[in-house]
Amino acid sequence: MTQNIYDDPVFFAGYRRLGRSVEGLSGAEEWPALRALLPDLQGLRIVDLGCGFGWFCRWAREQGAAEILGIDVSQNMLAQAQAATSDPAITYARADLETLELPEASFDLAYSSLALHYVERLPELLAQVHRALVPGARLIFSVEHPLYTAPSRPGWSVDAAGRRTWPVDLYLVEGPRTTDWLAAGVIKQHRTIATTLTLLIRTGFTVCHVEEWGPTDAQIARRPELADDRQRPIFLLVAARR
Repeated sequence: MTQNIYDDPVFFAGYRRLGRSVEGLSGAEEWPALRALLPDLQGLRIVDLGCGFGWFCRWAREQGAAEILGIDVSQNMLAQAQAATSDPAITYARADLETLELPEASFDLAYSSLALHYVERLPELLAQVHRALVPGARLIFSVEHPLYTAPSRPGWSVDAAGRRTWPVDLYLVEGPRTTDWLAAGVIKQHRTIATTLTLLIRTGFTVCHVEEWGPTDAQIARRPELADDRQRPIFLLVAARR
């Protein structure tokens, strides 16, 4: 079973104070880029892998999606999602993505935001998603960028020339990495970009879009502190077709 750090009281208390937890999709800097990858949702059947507070599920319904299944391992996240949702077309279910089973050919879109980097058995999950999608359906997801999941120590360092750098440790050595973020001992699965894309291709997906996300000029103008995020990408955004 996955670590399920979101049901840790210390972690969850910190997480629910984040901008994206309070403001929803509009509080996630990468959301405009991720939204641009989505097809027309009118009439689609959607599964949200790691649905969290259900922000995307509710937004997708507003865009005309027919049915949405939101899946999360965290009871804390699901309780928040259920409390904010009163739509019979949206169903929330507690399940571990490590052992998830989905009905065959049941969805037109699979979506996941910042959840797959927690999954150790990613090949098995991708196989399940591929089986659950109808031909031509899409898988669209974001994960923490591998340069971010493999830092040797938290925070920036400064080189001899006074330039800020982000230290990376053993980028090509994949596997679990433990970090302290909102709570001690958070485990994430480090994979290279090549590994993630190759897994998709071997599973039978066609990769349509790969983006190493960074803030736009407009976003930096509104929030100057985001300029630091141009030093290295925080997120990896991927769109694939079944």
